[in-house]
Amino acid sequence: MAEEVAVPLNLVRNIGIIAHIDAGKTTCTERILYYTGISHKIGEVHDGEATMDWMEQEQERGITITSAATTCFWKPTYDPETRHRINIIDTPGHVDFTIEVQRSLRVLDGAVVILDSKMGVEPQTETVWRQADEQAVPRLFFLNKINLLGGNYELSVETIGKRLTKQAIPIQLPMGVGDQHKGVIDLVSNVAYFYDSTSTDLKMAEIPEEYKQTVAIHRERMIEKAVEADEVLMERYLEGEQLSEAEIRTAIRKAVLARTMFPILVGDGRTPVVKLLLDAVTAYLPSPLEVLPATGTLPNDPETTVVRQASVDEPFAALAFKIASDPFVGKLTFIRVYSGVLATGSFVYNSTKQNQERIGRLFKLHANHREEVKEAGAGEIVAAVGLKNTGTGDTLCDQKNQVVLMGIRVTQPVIDLAIEPKTKADQEKMGIALSRLAEEDPTFQVASNEETGQTIIRGMGELHLDVLVDRMKREFGVEANVGKPQVAYKETIRSTVEQESKYIRQTGGRGQYGHVYIRLTPAEAGEGFSFKNSIVGGTIPKEYIPAVEAGVKEAMGKGVIAGYPVIDVACELYDGSFHEVDSSEMAFKIAGSMALQDGVRKANPAILEPLMSVEITTPEEFFGDVMGDMNAKRGQVIGTEDRSEMGLKVVRAEVPLASMFGYATQLRSMSQGRATYVMEFAKYAQVPASIQETLASGKSVDRS
Repeated sequence: MAEEVAVPLNLVRNIGIIAHIDAGKTTCTERILYYTGISHKIGEVHDGEATMDWMEQEQERGITITSAATTCFWKPTYDPETRHRINIIDTPGHVDFTIEVQRSLRVLDGAVVILDSKMGVEPQTETVWRQADEQAVPRLFFLNKINLLGGNYELSVETIGKRLTKQAIPIQLPMGVGDQHKGVIDLVSNVAYFYDSTSTDLKMAEIPEEYKQTVAIHRERMIEKAVEADEVLMERYLEGEQLSEAEIRTAIRKAVLARTMFPILVGDGRTPVVKLLLDAVTAYLPSPLEVLPATGTLPNDPETTVVRQASVDEPFAALAFKIASDPFVGKLTFIRVYSGVLATGSFVYNSTKQNQERIGRLFKLHANHREEVKEAGAGEIVAAVGLKNTGTGDTLCDQKNQVVLMGIRVTQPVIDLAIEPKTKADQEKMGIALSRLAEEDPTFQVASNEETGQTIIRGMGELHLDVLVDRMKREFGVEANVGKPQVAYKETIRSTVEQESKYIRQTGGRGQYGHVYIRLTPAEAGEGFSFKNSIVGGTIPKEYIPAVEAGVKEAMGKGVIAGYPVIDVACELYDGSFHEVDSSEMAFKIAGSMALQDGVRKANPAILEPLMSVEITTPEEFFGDVMGDMNAKRGQVIGTEDRSEMGLKVVRAEVPLASMFGYATQLRSMSQGRATYVMEFAKYAQVPASIQETLASGKSVDRS
């Protein structure tokens, strides 16, 4: 590890590396660790030796599964007197682990988006780009693998403009592509850098004659775009004045922070060109002082906004964004400190759960290595040991200055799997393992089927559940039998209804009395459940209203058509009555539950199924077969695209998840192994009437 030295906040960068699977994120991160002196050996993903891919499953599969955090230091070539601290989170590219990207982007200040220049913008790149847009994260691009066969700079830049943003501007140009690639031209410093995979050095030289005309055009475009963010520099530029390298860099930085410009860098991520990427990270991405201050609300007053500036002098506020199990120290809670100071041994307040926690120990992390520290200030990312009740998205703060920061939105799982322990001895261990894994991963849920007594696990895809079952076996020593994946169907309502429900029991002594009127209204797709109390005049005492809500919520766990959970319903409690002696919380809870069930029956209920957004890249000769197969799977083709320069066609479709199990094998046999696809959850949609009848009768749906 590099020696720990205090670095001022303006020289700190909290960045994420995000991309589609196989674009080269982890490989680039490995080179960054090597060139910053954190590791002395370059780990290769395909050899299973990457430092950041430290889980056994990651090393075997050659993919990133969990976001790994590390810290390194860099002295940029444009200002070697300054020493920057770069906190890097390398995130997964596979869509099944999208929560890792979501929660990382929530706490990062900037991001490097890596593209495979053979493929341009791929589907998961679009997904993470949208997630970064939601969090207003400044970004820069790195077009990787330009040296490989099929590396295509123009295609990559074009697809960025078409599918992500028109604000992306090259600040580097490649000198040759494929096996002709020999270096890059930096448009800011206006020099060429030559390198190869055998050397650890960049050779700076004058720009070769054959590139000078192209460079002049691109450099002018870059400067024009950058100065839009700086009126003074724009005025000087328009008057024909030559701007210095430092002034151009300042203008680009302002534009990147305002998200009006996304610089494009290029190269071979396995070479010393990553030194220029590190320079760009320090030059253009924000420090914790340059992003918008953290905002939240008061715990008991969600209408009042509270602001926390990135300063150690402000009251303490932080967000827990990830939970991980460590075999040596137990439960690790990853924390981004937004303001104030967090110290070992101190007490902090969890304003989300309304309880106090004690910080046992604090660590700065390097993948799976730890370095203990005594305290962490504003802008730092650390892991804490000792927090017992803190989960993903919880706010930790000073109890005297409470705030609840914006949490982390979690996508609902779409695949169910029945799981049972192989032996009696595995039974108890399985319960512990599943609760630990669910604590770490909010998109992994555990439930039990009351009718069959089976344990059901839910996740984002087949790979997601496969990895979790594998972790259960390796990390917790639990052997389990796993059923076939099942679709996580839901139920909803399509009409507004008003429902009265009375629960009365008289058994010689004190009875039970609860009486409610509720109004059920279909909510917008994805809005979930909401409860509104419109009781006036005390027709139901205040103390019984939470019981009504609890009863309604409980009843939504089991729908009226086929027993699937009910979603996207707005419930309003608007009238009712009570009995001075016989009314109780339990009576009103049961009345609320009965009202929901009876109301849903009258509200034109329907079964919903998850639709997946699928993108298939296929050689042209198999295009017809792929299209025909999509139609047979009840898929709706949204669009197709020619990549004629590569002899490929791209098909985009929305397809029911029920039709997509085992599709990888089908597509391989259909295309002689040459077509590929990616799939992610799009939305829930109503199933056709024939399938609803099949599901209502308790039969399984034919997946063909």
